Amino acid sequence: MSRTTAGPEWSGDMLTKPELVEAFSSQLRGVLNAQAAYVAEIRRDAEAMWKANKPEGYNSFEAWWRHRWVTGPFAEIQEHIEKAAKLTFDLEARYRKGRHEIPAARKKAALEKQQAKQAPQVTAGTAQAVPPKPVEPPTVGAAGAGDGFLSLVSKERSA
Repeated sequence: MSRTTAGPEWSGDMLTKPELVEAFSSQLRGVLNAQAAYVAEIRRDAEAMWKANKPEGYNSFEAWWRHRWVTGPFAEIQEHIEKAAKLTFDLEARYRKGRHEIPAARKKAALEKQQAKQAPQVTAGTAQAVPPKPVEPPTVGAAGAGDGFLSLVSKERSA
């Protein structure tokens, strides 16, 4: 089975900005949620069909057991897909922290350390302590609600 698209091929190198990762993870989350809903619908139909058309010749335990064998895997698949959708939030947060917030904090600390070495020594009591500014999370910027991951990548490549 071959899948061809008119857009650019996907690679991990495209995840260079928080906006791109946010678009990718929200698009992935949407696909996973749609698949979970599809499996839930099949599961609901399978359970309803089994209850409405119980096979004759089975005692109640055997009927329950076979029903469980039919509908059980659907429940597990649905749970796994829903868990994967929840993990997209971790993907987004880890990327933002690991690729942007932590390196920015390290760079700022190194710059402050370098400036402290270059600055003349201040005598005690003459300088006022300035509280550190809070680190603001990155903003969405140009990414709109309807933009997908690959459309953002195409815009970046054309710019």
